[in-house]
Amino acid sequence: MPNATAPTIQLRNGLELPALGMGTWPMDNAQTADAVAAAVDVGYRLFDTAENYENETGVGEGLRRSGIARSDVVITTKFNKRWHSRDGVRTAFAASAERLGTKYIDLLLVHWPNPDQDRFVEAVQGIADLLAEGLVRGVGVSNFKPAHLERLVEAGLIPDINQIQVDPRHIREASRQANTRLGIVTESWSPLGRDGGLLQDPAVTALAAKYGRTPGQIVLRWHVQQGLVPIPKASSRAHLEENLAVFDFALEDTEIADLSALDTGEAGILDSDSFGH
Repeated sequence: MPNATAPTIQLRNGLELPALGMGTWPMDNAQTADAVAAAVDVGYRLFDTAENYENETGVGEGLRRSGIARSDVVITTKFNKRWHSRDGVRTAFAASAERLGTKYIDLLLVHWPNPDQDRFVEAVQGIADLLAEGLVRGVGVSNFKPAHLERLVEAGLIPDINQIQVDPRHIREASRQANTRLGIVTESWSPLGRDGGLLQDPAVTALAAKYGRTPGQIVLRWHVQQGLVPIPKASSRAHLEENLAVFDFALEDTEIADLSALDTGEAGILDSDSFGH
């Protein structure tokens, strides 16, 4: 029996985004297809991939295998810097849509701003063109800092989501505030941390013991309770079920604050002014 699906958050352009999704990096196509098919059965309706992950084909295969209607799921994918032009985005869209086996993509994202190349504004405009044609249902960016967003605003462009690295050790307050101010939903990649250490932190394990939950569920609850949309990667059915089962309890405000106090600043964050692909 599948679990209940996640509640949804309405984006600027009206798309109903599930409040928690499934990440797929770094799985290959075969692993991804198996995991996505299982995830649909568990109750997932949001799936995140990227050109750079080289597993878009697996996402499409898993969805087809599951038998779910295309309109019942939200697919997010991201493209690389070589496509940062209005025509380039159209090419990237067509290639991703073909790999996914879909006529439209719900959320198409600029994966990294690559400001040294200085074409990310054009890239977002390219996604906006596709939105106007009904080929995408929302405009997205990933790893954009407040300064990058300001460039978009100056060009009259405001994305629906900004997918950034967020977890209690990297709370990204400035980026999240900039997103919120513009009405942009923050989607959290690597929401459970990148090295496993966060899940062993006493502040997390103490709350897990208090609520009878796993450390991962405590951290994911920290995200969703603040309106962040986490996309944890999972491949086993047990982990998929665990990650989705965070909508039937709540942390106290002081406990949210205690977890946020684990923040280490920008240490361990990939700097999108210098890193990108």
